[in-house]
Amino acid sequence: MISKKVVVTGHFGVGKTSLFNRFINNTFNEKYLTTIGVRVDKKLVVIEEQEISLIIWDLAGEVSQEKVPRSYFLGASAVIYVFDLSRPATFKQLNDDIHYLQSVLPGVIIRKVGNKKDLVSDETLNTIHAQIQPDCFASARTGEQVEELFMGIVQALLHPY
Repeated sequence: MISKKVVVTGHFGVGKTSLFNRFINNTFNEKYLTTIGVRVDKKLVVIEEQEISLIIWDLAGEVSQEKVPRSYFLGASAVIYVFDLSRPATFKQLNDDIHYLQSVLPGVIIRKVGNKKDLVSDETLNTIHAQIQPDCFASARTGEQVEELFMGIVQALLHPY
């Protein structure tokens, strides 16, 4: 069996824990749950007759060096950078955050994910897509694109080129 570490990061309140819970347990909690430090869980997935154990780290808060210990990123095979589609302030520093992640984790798969798709219009999605070019728009509440996001990462890990 193959084990791969996936880190879920982004600003406070963007839905990192909700995406994490939707993928791991297929659940969604309407109440805001603050993550303190880091939460780790795993999920076994089977793809192309291979078992892959995804060790998923849900990090609290910011991406910056001052807020999150660099050691939390060590050994990561992939990073999911989550931003809130309904709160532009959460993707204001997206490029800086992505550059920081690339410097800490050269060559690691990084996916930019706009969460809370269910809260914004198609027009807003089109505008954000043109500005940011995220890898996907998801909704932890409805489950839309959550499974596809994680399984797409598994595919990319199995077939890096």
